[in-house]
Amino acid sequence: MDRRLKRVFVIVLDSMGMGAMADAARFGDEGADTLGHISQTVEHFYIPNLASLGLANLKSLKQVQPQEHPLGYYAALNEKSNGKDTMTGHWEMMGIETKKPFITFTEHGFPPELIAELEKRCGRKIIGNRAESGTKILEELGEQEIREGKLIVYTSADSVLQICGNEETMGLETLYHYCEIARELTMRDEWRVGRVIARPYVGKKKGEFVRTSNRRDYALKPTRPTALNALQEAGYDVLAVGKIHDIFDGYGITKSLHSTSSVHGMDQTIALAQSDFCGLCFTNLVDFDALWGHRRNPIGYGEEIERFDKKLGELMPLLKKEDLLMITADHGNDPTYKGTDHTREQVPLLLYSPSDQGSGPLPTQDTFAVIGATIADNFGVQMPANTIGTSLLPLL
Repeated sequence: MDRRLKRVFVIVLDSMGMGAMADAARFGDEGADTLGHISQTVEHFYIPNLASLGLANLKSLKQVQPQEHPLGYYAALNEKSNGKDTMTGHWEMMGIETKKPFITFTEHGFPPELIAELEKRCGRKIIGNRAESGTKILEELGEQEIREGKLIVYTSADSVLQICGNEETMGLETLYHYCEIARELTMRDEWRVGRVIARPYVGKKKGEFVRTSNRRDYALKPTRPTALNALQEAGYDVLAVGKIHDIFDGYGITKSLHSTSSVHGMDQTIALAQSDFCGLCFTNLVDFDALWGHRRNPIGYGEEIERFDKKLGELMPLLKKEDLLMITADHGNDPTYKGTDHTREQVPLLLYSPSDQGSGPLPTQDTFAVIGATIADNFGVQMPANTIGTSLLPLL
């Protein structure tokens, strides 16, 4: 492969793991298999484009035959970091090994000390304070928040603190201010969540509440510079689609596009493929995780993969000889598994360039960081100090 490709597209199918890692039992995830269990559950699984890249060669799927001559290379990746969340997975892709996992408050909600401090600083009593679906807790407590001037605070299986606020009665700027206070408080080690999220909504009563697109994420900055910073500092484009800007808190990104859905994120990626840039397009497609994995819906998850595959069929013909496509995931979220949490799984890596002379399996890798290292190697930039990962370019 030409070692100086002009454009690299990394697309993260958020949570599409492909089988429990060797240490999955330590995370309570023995036997999890997001992709395998979806294939076993759904009746139809039509993914010709993913199949053409070797997905069924990498992972046995009930409905999909392996390709005799796949178009690209493929490998299984293990996660080196101590975690199974979105930020840990994406940060590792770009070179950061997270040894101390982000804290989650799924089982008991946030500690009384944090709640008391947040109430004092915001001047409002907090209601909720448990792990819950955002739409469900809003339906249950929205009227009380408006009527009594309370504050809905909740979490999820991720390391997040989320605050709901009515745009008309509380106001967006007030909600954002409360989230800034929460972010400041949760910088303390014992409360250190990955993200604080503002969740604005409109409506006056139950049945009418609708969350708006004015969500705002207050993320932690990566603990050190990543491959994104190395590319940016060398003058390359670093284009972020979907949640990527939030995950890296804008660190190392030159342009960001907000997506309203995974299909929209693919449309944005397709539009960028038709534009002229030199560097990285880094796309996160969150619906797999948010809409189907956490909600334990394998049918919906399978249909989302099919929708992605259709869009992939639109993207692939737009790729030029100097382009490289890398499709991967950041963790698992087996929709047939117990609970609602992410699952500790290997993830797929599919690599394709129209300039490829070869194809086929690559050895299983011990870190997601091969992705960032490969990109840095291609553009001839040095990975930042204290990052991990080895380039796969010599194998291609």
